[in-house]
Amino acid sequence: MSSEKITAEVRAEFGKGAARRIRRDNKIPAVLYGHGNEPVHLTLPGHSTMMALKHGGTNSVLELDVDGNLQLALAREVQVDPIRRVIEHIDFVAVRSGEKVTVDVPLATVGNAVPDSFVVLENNTIQVEAEATHIPELIEIDIAGKRVGTQIHASDLKLPKGTTLVADADLLIVNITGQITAEELEAELEEAEAEAGIEREPSDEEKEEAAAAEESGDTASE
Repeated sequence: MSSEKITAEVRAEFGKGAARRIRRDNKIPAVLYGHGNEPVHLTLPGHSTMMALKHGGTNSVLELDVDGNLQLALAREVQVDPIRRVIEHIDFVAVRSGEKVTVDVPLATVGNAVPDSFVVLENNTIQVEAEATHIPELIEIDIAGKRVGTQIHASDLKLPKGTTLVADADLLIVNITGQITAEELEAELEEAEAEAGIEREPSDEEKEEAAAAEESGDTASE
């Protein structure tokens, strides 16, 4: 993962009012933590920062130019407005080239399991340790031809060179089961409701079937 250079401005104004003014100027408020130093409050250019984070993906590492001093920074938390989808604030952690960091890396399956199987990705990310400038953007899990009953745990993942597992080795990542039929799903739902003490109102179809059965029994007894 390569780092992109962003020119940052040190800011002395804090609080919600200052943050709103920064955003009105199409800029992003941010804070840089780490290495035992006091937090540094920054203002970043909106468009170039957004594009750098988009290009770098999760766990983006940027090279911040702060008053002429270059600092590698790992994006730890990116707050995004849920409606407008614009970045509202970024928390960075200062890192050094070659320094190991612990991060959560996204997971994705590739390939197709056997027909009539159901693939469940139990965990979307995995916690690993990697060099700050070589954090994998994505770890792929090959499920091509995998059979029903296959389970893939954290220890089974093929990690990139230089990346080590931090998560529990027994953590279930992928579970491949047989596809469940509508009848089986209905039976499981009824069983769960019975265990929870929930009495379900019969459907119109069930009422009609019950009425037909009762009528049939009355006819047979005559």
